[in-house]
Amino acid sequence: MTAKLNITVMLGGPGAEREVSLRSGAGVAKALRSRGHTVHELDPREPGWKLPAGNDLVFLALHGIYGEDGTVQRELDQLGARYTGCDAEASRLGFDKSLTKDRCLAAGVPTARHVLVDKPNASWPMGWNPPVVLKPVRQGSSVGLQFVERVEQWGASLAEAMRHDSLVLVEEKISGRECTVGILGEETLPIIEVRPKGIYDYNTKYHTRTAEYFCPAPFEPEVTRRVQAAALGAFHAIGGRDYSRVDIIVRPNGEPVVLEVNTLPGMTETSSLPKAAKVAGIEYAELCQRMVEMAMRRK
Repeated sequence: MTAKLNITVMLGGPGAEREVSLRSGAGVAKALRSRGHTVHELDPREPGWKLPAGNDLVFLALHGIYGEDGTVQRELDQLGARYTGCDAEASRLGFDKSLTKDRCLAAGVPTARHVLVDKPNASWPMGWNPPVVLKPVRQGSSVGLQFVERVEQWGASLAEAMRHDSLVLVEEKISGRECTVGILGEETLPIIEVRPKGIYDYNTKYHTRTAEYFCPAPFEPEVTRRVQAAALGAFHAIGGRDYSRVDIIVRPNGEPVVLEVNTLPGMTETSSLPKAAKVAGIEYAELCQRMVEMAMRRK
């Protein structure tokens, strides 16, 4: 058991996922206080923030740009501050969907066919047939996600995706069952299957809540094993540590296809990682405590 600590929860921040981050951070702060820690909440929305004196650990409850892309991790490294979750390099790789795919392919982890587009007036990619999915390369939580079912939709969809990043990933649209796998330490948590009623985008995840969640996902044991192995493989491929959440689609034949690695997943009490941990017998406050302990064990 870790001694009682002075912990700074960083929440909010300047990115598009600020609203969810504020909720994640509030939940984490409440849980850590319930475990006897002294908790200070810090919103790094503006530059020039300072950690409070006597800080033992930073608990990162930030999401998206600045929090999840390695930026705040580099700043904390420069301060010599200990923090939860992946280091700066793994965060940079995990946040960039293209770099994540490169690492997965090099490690033999199955991922979807893709191509990069860097011009808003780019033509339909040669050798491709619809449907495809457009994803801003450096955004999280399905921000800017576009589904292109017909070639005529390409121009408008690309323009919308490029509002969120100058690089867009064009990915084959895979038919199958959507799921997400939480990783805690070196263990995979029970798989969550997501059955959206419509497109599973940012609005569906956080506002309309028009999706059903099944945990543990009702897969055959061998499919479960393959999905968890793919998730852990992707986590290792980017050099992850402590915890992450890996999004995967499972084809009808049971083959898992890794979509992305979320190095700072949502930490509201109803977010996927806490939900899977609860099914594994780990209550929310205990999950937060374990994240603290993993960080404190590092030299």
